[in-house]
Amino acid sequence: MNPLTAKRIAATGSAALKLLMPGLCFVVSSLAAAPVSEVAEQFDRHFEQQLVEHHIPGGVYAVIEGNQIVRVRGVGVRARGGDEPVDPYTVFRIASVSKTFAAGLAAVLAEQGYFSWNDPVVNYVPDFSFRSARYNKALQVEHLLAQTTGVIPNAYDNMIEANVLPDRILPHFRQLDPMCTPGECYGYQNVLFSLIEPIVQQTTQKDYATLMQELIFDPLQMATASVGMEPFMNSANKAMPHVRARGGWYQSTVVPSYYRFAPAAGVNASAMDLSHWVMAQLGHYPEVMPEHLLATITDKRVRTVRDLRRGHWRQFIRDAHYALGWRVYQFGDEELVYHGGWVRGFRADVAYSRDRQVGLVILLNAESNIVSELSTYFWSKVFDAIHIAEAEQFSELHSTEDD
Repeated sequence: MNPLTAKRIAATGSAALKLLMPGLCFVVSSLAAAPVSEVAEQFDRHFEQQLVEHHIPGGVYAVIEGNQIVRVRGVGVRARGGDEPVDPYTVFRIASVSKTFAAGLAAVLAEQGYFSWNDPVVNYVPDFSFRSARYNKALQVEHLLAQTTGVIPNAYDNMIEANVLPDRILPHFRQLDPMCTPGECYGYQNVLFSLIEPIVQQTTQKDYATLMQELIFDPLQMATASVGMEPFMNSANKAMPHVRARGGWYQSTVVPSYYRFAPAAGVNASAMDLSHWVMAQLGHYPEVMPEHLLATITDKRVRTVRDLRRGHWRQFIRDAHYALGWRVYQFGDEELVYHGGWVRGFRADVAYSRDRQVGLVILLNAESNIVSELSTYFWSKVFDAIHIAEAEQFSELHSTEDD
């Protein structure tokens, strides 16, 4: 028996741990779950079935256990109407999963002494200001990556999508004041999150993409990963974006808008690349991401109640927080570190369980919500979690265990 599983059984001391939620009942089995290889085999069939059923042009997944890739497989094609298959090395835009890389890079640079997490942002971006200047010094570097700037969620994302340049967007924050003192409440950002880029560039005198390549991609053997639109377009093996129109999926164009906010959404990667990123989060690249840095970036900074209502996820998670560039979910009685991404024509999910030493990567070249169904399907199998809609059903099915 896996030592971690044995430890859990000893800790719970019962056949199942019941987690009550309003109107719902939840079971997380404390019996040994199926081996990861078996879960991966089940997931493989489910993944293909879902992509075919929803007519997704192409996608790829990878299942990681420890420092090994248990299973990785591409399904479908890189572009609708084409015949080039998606494979484990096909490069996708990973959208907001890029935030996990920004946090990892920032943690490495802070460790090297280039800046401190509690430095005021205006020390490095002196032109930035809120409407009330008294808030300016309160906004710290950590708040950017923890999504605790206090600003209304997704501030000026509409301007990103309208292809407005960053230098034209930043002055608009002079029209806003935080909803709370920075550091005290959650508000998801892309523009403000990306202020980490000028901070790292100013303190290191190196370009953000260069730093990412030298400190993250190269040492983690992420051979096809990159930052920015040009390297994506130059990739010979890349997936093209697809959007829904007239009941089907149609190929779209790659636009530069979110690429201009590289920390928030500018990374490109394959399933193989992201598998090594997950291995690093699981502790298997300590020379790049040592234990104390992993603890720093996954330390819960702020509760994210809204995540408890997410489709598919809401039937499994009972608590949610934002750390630094990562979300931390309480999936039943287990901790799951997660981030998803969505940018025009692409979806991405990356998650891992440190205790179980298991990770999952999903990349799709279509804006489909099945990515959430796929992720929760996988993790419910790994954690052996069963959601039951009615409390009465729980009582009937598990009355002997209650006794």
